[in-house]
Amino acid sequence: MTEERPGQGPLDALTDVAGIRVGHARVPGEGALSGTTVVLAPEGGAVAAVDVRGGGPGTRETDALDPRNLVQRIDAVVLTGGSAYGLDAASGVMAWLEERGRGVQVGPDPSQVVPVVPAACLFDLGRGGAWRARPDASTGRAAVEAAAASEPGAQVPEGTVGAGTGAVAGGLKGGVGTASIRLASGTTVAALAVVNAAGSVLDPVTGVLYGEYGAGEPPAHPAPEVHEAARRRLAGIRGAREAHAKRAGAPEADTRSGDPRAGSDLNTTIAVVATDAALTRAQAQKLAGTAHDGLARAVRPVHLLTDGDTVFALSTGRLPLPPEPVAALNGILAAGADALARAIVKAVRAARGVDGPGGTFPSYGELYGAP
Repeated sequence: MTEERPGQGPLDALTDVAGIRVGHARVPGEGALSGTTVVLAPEGGAVAAVDVRGGGPGTRETDALDPRNLVQRIDAVVLTGGSAYGLDAASGVMAWLEERGRGVQVGPDPSQVVPVVPAACLFDLGRGGAWRARPDASTGRAAVEAAAASEPGAQVPEGTVGAGTGAVAGGLKGGVGTASIRLASGTTVAALAVVNAAGSVLDPVTGVLYGEYGAGEPPAHPAPEVHEAARRRLAGIRGAREAHAKRAGAPEADTRSGDPRAGSDLNTTIAVVATDAALTRAQAQKLAGTAHDGLARAVRPVHLLTDGDTVFALSTGRLPLPPEPVAALNGILAAGADALARAIVKAVRAARGVDGPGGTFPSYGELYGAP
């Protein structure tokens, strides 16, 4: 039996987990549409795990999170644009942590540390028009500094920010979203997602975001005429992109009936799920795995060969598991999936559309209006 889930946390954000901070940074310059998001753990670090299910992942230091391996706690997780190039953002976070003596101590001097900074990247190369405009170590440093400068329990900016700056979700503009759930026991479970999916977040029949189905309340269906206008616009954008690809000699985009994607087949949705419950490393890995269920509810299809879908899990360990730990853990696992699905919906709703040299990606809000 799982716990009752009475509702969302006060901020409905990852920062409802006490001690967790989030910072965003954007790549500067003309033609840049990319950035980095850093999730900073409290002093002393957090138990961490990861589950990678996409067929084209770009990651760093994920092997260190295997429960069989040495490292017990980590201080930060990096989510970044720029494909594999963008993983360099983690080196800026690593340097920042080293300067503060945060990391795995490897020598007698407290300053002799090696920060372990797991990272995952998404594909957004060229979306602003400049292929080489991508995150580097300076972007990572800017994002971790923004996280450290934020107040405890600060609200997290959502939408077209940080790693979500150039994100695309099945032809719509993607972005960053976050959500939280407060369990009856007082445990908080929260998620932050960067939605950059090859699959669609949108039900082509109704215009409802997939993640809204089964969310506890009946989703609001757009008016038929609004949905039809949105479908026409997405079809026009897709047709223009396919024509451009033919002229350039590039492969055609997937044009399956009803699928609004528009040349965005190289993607990845990356996320962090966190809780203040005291989890072992194996339990945290289970949380990362079951959180993928929330991703599968909100994006269809998911975990494709061209995705690098990756979910990190963090446990700050502030609260012991309640009595009946199996039932309590089941409640946490279920809440992780629910929070991630809702974070994906919020990311898509908060995103701002883009129309530039790298492509046209309208937002859900432009097409369907505010909820």
